[in-house]
Amino acid sequence: ALPAGLQLGAVAGVAVDSQGNMIVSHRGPRPILVYDSAGKLLHMFGDDELTAVHGTRVDPQDNIWVTDYKNHTVLKYSTAGKLLLVLGKRDVAGADDETFDRPTDVAFAPDGHFFVSDGYGNNRVVKFTREGRFVKAWGTKGTGDGEMRLPHCIQIDAEGLLHVADRENDRVQVFDQEGKFIRRYGGFAPFGLCIALDQTLFVADGRANQCLHMTLAGKVLSQWGEKGAEPGQFLLPHCMAVDRNGAVYAGDVEGKRLQRFVLR
Repeated sequence: ALPAGLQLGAVAGVAVDSQGNMIVSHRGPRPILVYDSAGKLLHMFGDDELTAVHGTRVDPQDNIWVTDYKNHTVLKYSTAGKLLLVLGKRDVAGADDETFDRPTDVAFAPDGHFFVSDGYGNNRVVKFTREGRFVKAWGTKGTGDGEMRLPHCIQIDAEGLLHVADRENDRVQVFDQEGKFIRRYGGFAPFGLCIALDQTLFVADGRANQCLHMTLAGKVLSQWGEKGAEPGQFLLPHCMAVDRNGAVYAGDVEGKRLQRFVLR
């Protein structure tokens, strides 16, 4: 439920923390909404820092990370909405170790390093220390292995490998944490990625207006959805999350809504 007078904008990100709280980011007033597992709204924040939310993730300490693909920043908040860290320079696009160009998502390694898919402008992945110090970056625009056309989101599997949604190349590329290309799989447009606890992958295909459940090798286990505004249909699905009970969430950009699914 939303407070009176607040309407959900484009739902760009969704994540679930270790307590079962759900974080929803949308493009409108109060861009970050935090709900408990019963659906009660706990916190709303982000107006001062955010221009256009994109990827939304929760780290192992339950901090909330959001990328802003218009003002070129990556932000870290506490669960309650206290701003803890800002990476990038607000409203400054760049390609050095202090700037981004329309970043899209964040992923966290077990040792504390984290990775940013830097996204619409730079077509690269950037690695940082736990404290937010630049380590390295890799990737250029192109269609070859290790090249990207809009790295749109990023996830790390249990083996520590990075799965990077190479959106405009209709594929996911897999790298080690030093940027070495491992493999790729595709045949869909990955607007959203989520690796579940069972190490299966959920993909929001924004071009086909459907969601996919698949193995990390790229084998499709099931798929659902079509273009439309009815329940189970999508209007540009952009993000996915899975809670600890196995419920699957998908957020729509054009449909401006969040849907919950249970795997049959």
